[in-house]
Amino acid sequence: MRLFRLLKIASVASRFGLDEMVLEHEPSGRLVRLANALQFWRDLSTPRAVRLRLALESLGPIFVKFGQVLSTRRDLMPTDIADELAKLQDRVPPFASDLALAEIEKAYGRPASQVFAEFDPTPIASASIAQVHFARLHAADGGHDVAVKILRPNMLSVIEHDLALMDSLAMLLEKLWADGKRLKPREVVAEFAKYLRDELDLMREAANASQLRRNFTDSSLLVVPEVHWDFCTSTVMVMERMRGTPISQIDRLRADGIDLSKLSAAGVEIFFTQVFRDGFFHADMHPGNIFVAPDGRYIALDFGIVGTLTDSDKNYLAQNFLAFFRRDYKRVAEAHIESGWAPKDTRVDEFEAAIRAVCEPIFDRPLKDISFGKVLLRLFQTSRRFNVEIQPQLVMLQKTLLNIEGLGRQLDPELDLWTTAKPFLERWMSEQIGWRGLLRSFKQEAPYLARTIPQLPRLVHQALAQPAKTDLQPQIDRLIAVQKQQNRWLAIIALLLALLVSALFA
Repeated sequence: MRLFRLLKIASVASRFGLDEMVLEHEPSGRLVRLANALQFWRDLSTPRAVRLRLALESLGPIFVKFGQVLSTRRDLMPTDIADELAKLQDRVPPFASDLALAEIEKAYGRPASQVFAEFDPTPIASASIAQVHFARLHAADGGHDVAVKILRPNMLSVIEHDLALMDSLAMLLEKLWADGKRLKPREVVAEFAKYLRDELDLMREAANASQLRRNFTDSSLLVVPEVHWDFCTSTVMVMERMRGTPISQIDRLRADGIDLSKLSAAGVEIFFTQVFRDGFFHADMHPGNIFVAPDGRYIALDFGIVGTLTDSDKNYLAQNFLAFFRRDYKRVAEAHIESGWAPKDTRVDEFEAAIRAVCEPIFDRPLKDISFGKVLLRLFQTSRRFNVEIQPQLVMLQKTLLNIEGLGRQLDPELDLWTTAKPFLERWMSEQIGWRGLLRSFKQEAPYLARTIPQLPRLVHQALAQPAKTDLQPQIDRLIAVQKQQNRWLAIIALLLALLVSALFA
């Protein structure tokens, strides 16, 4: 079975000239040209990116999903390939209704007719991982109209089989391709495997949906379907049925009286709110996953892929945004090195010059004409020359920003992304590095200080009571760290008290 699948992959790769794409710059390039001459039936006049997309579509849904993930790794992929792979869509035929009913019975231990008052056996949507049916709960369970997402049968065995082949192919690429070691294909496959296995657990997706819904409770901008947890398993997810218009149907939205300019700005606001307020964002916001409710609010669907940002990520973004808009390119370079993402021996002046070459030209253009997603992409590409390790969550952020920016300008060509986002960025920056950020940090550290400071005498006694042969350095280091922490916060408290007194007697 594996041999047959491998032969099919080799056949498709040959038909679309993927061997030429990989080996055209190798010393063995003459052999490739000879092979092309012998395989005169191949048409390689089509651009390489298009041929790669067509090959992935021919290999089936798992390879299509892999192409979608590759399109998000613009820090690794050439621009033409990333742009073309972004066109991949899940055009997968639905699996049979009797299989869907069998999966429901397997998940609940009883037939669909007992679980639901009504169940439509015809799927409303089908993708590579799962498909969706409409249903209605029994009156005793609330009688709600629901959408039932069902994992494709036997997906785990199919996926593990194809992932093993992908890993083998990636290993060959690392050995045969000049760019193989730099692009790290095995690491890309491993990252894809992680995302794919996460998507196979619909309980994880339900948790993502629930978190996003909680973050936007009573929001005037975004609606997230409610998850019916009593009916969720790892293979079946049941959520509120949402009614709206696909955001790609612009003429219909206009006919329904939706203000497209307002809708465009709301999309940007939703994105920046998720990123900078919550640090938790929907990372797959392409038009197929977004509907518009009759009242003009966004409806988010499909929560298999989300992104998160740590405080460290936010601090990095804060410093870079501030330095970027001040045209302080040296500070941008220093922030990369201080964060540990750029090697310590990186020359700041050279890195600064490269960043200036990317950023400076955009300041002579109107803000509405600037693509911040593309600026971020160019910064990533420049950083790669200096061996900067771009973090996956920031690549996901950049990809999502490109999606939102493109969608927003499709709705409103005059969209000024920066003017729309500026209030959120300014407020967030103030909370991160201004006095609000100082107070927030103090509140977070206060429980630790209250617990640690009373322990100082005991820690000192324990350290002094240790036998002479015992290495006291760990205890001493701990005491020094605690003392430094205490001194820092005492200084902060003194500063805040001084500011308070000054305000009272001014």
